[in-house]
Amino acid sequence: MKILALILSLSFLVFIHELGHYLFARLFKTRVKKFYLFFNPYFSILRAKKIEGRWKFSFFSKKSPQSFNEHEENTEWGIGWVPFGGYCEIAGMIDENNTSAEAFSEEPQPWEYRSKKAWQRLLIVLGGVLMNFIGAMAIFAAVLFVWGKETLPMENARMGYEYTQTFIDNGFQNGDIILTINGTKAEDIPSATNKLLLDDARQCEIKRGDSVIIIDLPQNFAKQIVASQTKELMSPRFPFVVGDFVLGSVAQSAGMKTGDSIVALNNIPTPTFSDFIKTIKDLANTEINLSFYRNNELQTKTMKLGGEAKIGVMPKDPVKMFETKKTQYGFFESIPAGIDKGTSMLVSYVKQFKLVFSKEGASQIGGFGAIGGLFPAAWDWQIFWYITAFLSVMLAFMNILPIPALDGGHVFFTLWEIITGRKPGDKFLARAQTVGMIILFALLIYANGNDLFRWLSSKF
Repeated sequence: MKILALILSLSFLVFIHELGHYLFARLFKTRVKKFYLFFNPYFSILRAKKIEGRWKFSFFSKKSPQSFNEHEENTEWGIGWVPFGGYCEIAGMIDENNTSAEAFSEEPQPWEYRSKKAWQRLLIVLGGVLMNFIGAMAIFAAVLFVWGKETLPMENARMGYEYTQTFIDNGFQNGDIILTINGTKAEDIPSATNKLLLDDARQCEIKRGDSVIIIDLPQNFAKQIVASQTKELMSPRFPFVVGDFVLGSVAQSAGMKTGDSIVALNNIPTPTFSDFIKTIKDLANTEINLSFYRNNELQTKTMKLGGEAKIGVMPKDPVKMFETKKTQYGFFESIPAGIDKGTSMLVSYVKQFKLVFSKEGASQIGGFGAIGGLFPAAWDWQIFWYITAFLSVMLAFMNILPIPALDGGHVFFTLWEIITGRKPGDKFLARAQTVGMIILFALLIYANGNDLFRWLSSKF
């Protein structure tokens, strides 16, 4: 399911990115030779082209039919067989499809990219990034319109939060509630996480029981968090209320029912679900006494655990135990809210990017495995579109970086031409494109190598 979600999400994002290039190219009467979803080395699943007013199709062909090649003014549309990426081949443009300066030895034709004015070429190059960013804001607006926005205010998690070891090492205790960070109120977990990671957090005001205390954070706190490789920094503590049973549940066989609230295991208090998990993990193949409340009456059941030390119970959704804040958006309200969400996410991502240049951050760079890990194991359309919007923001930002072979590289050279009045030569651009491709392949290998290393480390 994660693989399917990853392929579907990236396919959509690549399509709208390349569509941005295509639309601006056609706006300025520039020919687009090919528009492909997925890469097509050696053969294509589908080729389609409009010839003399009629669409012609070719399936599983190794090369374009001769009739396709005779009508260069029309775009060949296709689907490749490598299920990642895609491309838009623009006539007269040095890019990943054309890296040889010799291919541009003839005089520029009026329908070629290289014959267009600098500002027109700039917009053609920026088209993909603009489409991704606009697409992200549109998706966020649609998500808010359909599902609204539901958050858990920090103070509404009455039992406090469970923290990672990095937090514990720096003075936090499980059950603490973060009130402010650097003097600013911590609204919810996402906003608190952003402040701790990206805003150079130095001080937290904490509610611990009936007291309010101050925790001073070290200068390298954000790097410590990144180095810990922990995905979830904090999570609400909640009571273990039986939500449902799995097949063959020993708890159900012993007579427990949905709604029972577990409070102790072998007379050891387990006020929260996390306390219960910590207590039961070493009790495999033993007989246990489980204490719980049913209709405000304390009861005890005895049951025998198997080798996995599990009672076969799924806890009640903790979101339903707390008072959340939910905001519904009308159609016209969702548009500015989507724009605000997309903009704030871009700002947040730019801030995160500084961590990449640290030792801790570089080791956490991930490839397709890390991206696929963002999606849940069970299909959820709201989460799918939210992550897709986030990836669209990420794709827009990464593509605008001034690296040859990326859109940002073309933007840099075009801006240089506009400012200086001197256009870089085709040979220079071809060499820069080659160098950029080498850099990108190296980064791709490094990122996916990190994924592989982390996967192997988790297995052995």
